Amino acid sequence: MTSRMLLEARDAPAAVARQLAHDILAYKEFGALLRAEPPGSLLTIARGSSDHAAHYSAYLIMARMGRLVTSLPMSLVTLYQSKIQCKGLASFAFSQSGQSPDLVEPTHYFREGGAITAAFVNDATSPLAETAQWVFPLHAGSESSVAATKSVIAQMTAGARLVAAWQDDMGLQMALSNLPQVLSRAALSDWSAALPVLREVDRLLVIGRGLGLPVALEVALKFKEACGIQAEAFSGAEVQHGPMALIGEGYPVMVLAPRGPAQAGLLELADRLRQRGARVLLAAPGATPRTSLPITETGAPELDGISILQSFYPMVEALSRARGLDPDRPRHLSKITRTV
Repeated sequence: MTSRMLLEARDAPAAVARQLAHDILAYKEFGALLRAEPPGSLLTIARGSSDHAAHYSAYLIMARMGRLVTSLPMSLVTLYQSKIQCKGLASFAFSQSGQSPDLVEPTHYFREGGAITAAFVNDATSPLAETAQWVFPLHAGSESSVAATKSVIAQMTAGARLVAAWQDDMGLQMALSNLPQVLSRAALSDWSAALPVLREVDRLLVIGRGLGLPVALEVALKFKEACGIQAEAFSGAEVQHGPMALIGEGYPVMVLAPRGPAQAGLLELADRLRQRGARVLLAAPGATPRTSLPITETGAPELDGISILQSFYPMVEALSRARGLDPDRPRHLSKITRTV
């Protein structure tokens, strides 16, 4: 029986195509506003998988535009009632459901204080959408599996659209326009080499760096949610401090090494981990030596992380079933979580 998780993951290319066909003028106008009134400070508001998409978007802004972006600890507003300065602020909220009070309340606070507020949300009628000044629907369609897939890919796409509009970058916009076709190929990429390595494990390190780190965080979360594996994500730089003490003979490690400035160091790290006896699953472009999980390249290296997730989700769904679990019904979890 095909799970909802797998069906929804396979729908991601169509979801991205739907999104790219909508709200073209809104993104253009929002980009023009950010150029005309450059915010002095920027922050993201998100939880769970949406926070990984927000982290990706923030890193893309910082890497391409040199503007620092902060991830808001929402309890500053919801619990501590801190008087955060709103002048010159732009806040970007990311959510599938748009229901959680700890996204809605900060967005309301910032809008009331005069900040620019935007919501990238799948439910365009949600409390979050009603609260934000600018609303960018994900157009991902219904997502009922607890483990989010196509909505995460849609949020990352929306973040890249934000940057392309802000920079008025035709090259990135062109790469985005071709993304649905690339994702359709990525969905068929063979990541089955991971199954025999991970079928019986109870722990795992997932390593990325730069734009790949938010992807590693999302991968680790899905291993926890769908497979019950204690997976932890680390930067390729940070893992060489304390976490390296964990690595011994047979320790499973997944290294995400897409194109970009971080790739060379990650490939070197993968070699060092193998020398320590680790069982390394390397995700890299297909021509890279010792690649076991091929990455389908997109029209811009910055978008390759989206392609990684498109290939990863079907594999982790299959791993969940191979471990005797139901990927649609993770223990102790529900689709919508309302935290304050």
